[in-house]
Amino acid sequence: MPKSLLSSNVRRNGKFHLGGLVMTPGVHNLMMTQDLNPMYYVGRHLLGDWGDIPDEDKLSNEEYLVKGGRLFSAYDVPDPVARIWVITEADRSSTTVLLPSEY
Repeated sequence: MPKSLLSSNVRRNGKFHLGGLVMTPGVHNLMMTQDLNPMYYVGRHLLGDWGDIPDEDKLSNEEYLVKGGRLFSAYDVPDPVARIWVITEADRSSTTVLLPSEY
């Protein structure tokens, strides 16, 4: 079951509303074992820093900010084989921080 990070509709100087914010057990474990803060990655996502995704996906995210659509970010983390995804649903009702294997 995903772990709640925030339950309110948050914007906090970002480009969009996150909605309810959760992280999956895999991300929680990664954050704890690597001593990382998941809010660092969520903050980047919220500010429109889409991370380690192709340029065409970054352009799609920028378009979806205006027209509506699901926002997707990916970030490589210091673990040599780890990557996390941050996905905000098109209706901005929720944002999930997850590992690709948990999708």
